[in-house]
Amino acid sequence: MTSGPIQEGTQEPSGPEGLWATLTEHGETLLGLEPDVQGKLLLSAVAMLAVWLIRRLILRVAESRVQDPRVRYQWAKSSGYVAVFVALLLLAQIWLEAIRNMGTFLGLLSAGLAIALRDLVTNMAGWGFILLRHPFEVGDRIQVGENRGDVVDIRLFQFTLLEIGNWVDADQSTGRVIHIPNSRVFSDPLANYTAEFPYVWHEIPVLVTFESDWREAKEILQSAADRHAEPVLQDAEETIRRTSRKFLIYRGKLTPKVYTSVRDSGVLLTIRILIPVRQRRGLTESLWESILEAFARSPRIDLAYPTRRIYANPLEGKPQIRAPWPPPVEPGNSGQGS
Repeated sequence: MTSGPIQEGTQEPSGPEGLWATLTEHGETLLGLEPDVQGKLLLSAVAMLAVWLIRRLILRVAESRVQDPRVRYQWAKSSGYVAVFVALLLLAQIWLEAIRNMGTFLGLLSAGLAIALRDLVTNMAGWGFILLRHPFEVGDRIQVGENRGDVVDIRLFQFTLLEIGNWVDADQSTGRVIHIPNSRVFSDPLANYTAEFPYVWHEIPVLVTFESDWREAKEILQSAADRHAEPVLQDAEETIRRTSRKFLIYRGKLTPKVYTSVRDSGVLLTIRILIPVRQRRGLTESLWESILEAFARSPRIDLAYPTRRIYANPLEGKPQIRAPWPPPVEPGNSGQGS
């Protein structure tokens, strides 16, 4: 039996290389992607997965060794920022050649996106400003425009406040969470209650009647204010001494003072006292209780409130200007009829 010539054919590679060649061939057929692009996509996915796994491992170790919630939060945020930076760096290395080839297209695309996504770009700029300049940090109590609250989160496009005030008195929490775009740090006034000097001047008006001994009432208020301010004065003086090295702040008297003025219903005595930001309501309550107890022991002091009274000058006026009472009857006008 005569056999024909043996035809030599191409031998397909076996093993991982053969499997990869088969997959890229199917990918090119189904998706229209070249093998080089498919390789870059796979490498990008592997790089992202590796970064994610490393970050999760770091966080797991930190959570097992750190008990402070604030430190844990800082670890989570910092590791997230580092992971994003490393991921972008790896992607740039993988796709750098493709980016160079598409430079003109990407330039036009980025210009269009900058216009269409102006708000997002501004929010990212605000995020960078917050990280670099530190106008506030997580845990600070701030006010942005009309919104007040404690900062509980800072992200790429927005920061989050746990709201205080509004319909609740004395800067206590309302329970609402407010998400504010980062761009607001450029457009709205921003007040930080706690960053440099965690104390505020608080005023408490106390109105006593005109008939009260207002001098005694003023001494009672001054004594009560001094007792409540004493625990915080030393720390407040040290804090303002440190703050004055950074800002042009003149260190005045931090001791409480009582001011005197007059209102329609009585004598107004206003207590001006320095208190911690987050203790305003509690210290106000304690101070008022001391005042009410002291006033209750004094028979010469009464709290005033809006009232109406009839004032008869001939009876109550000063002696030197008091008119005679009853008024004299003029001659020839006895009041009797003819």
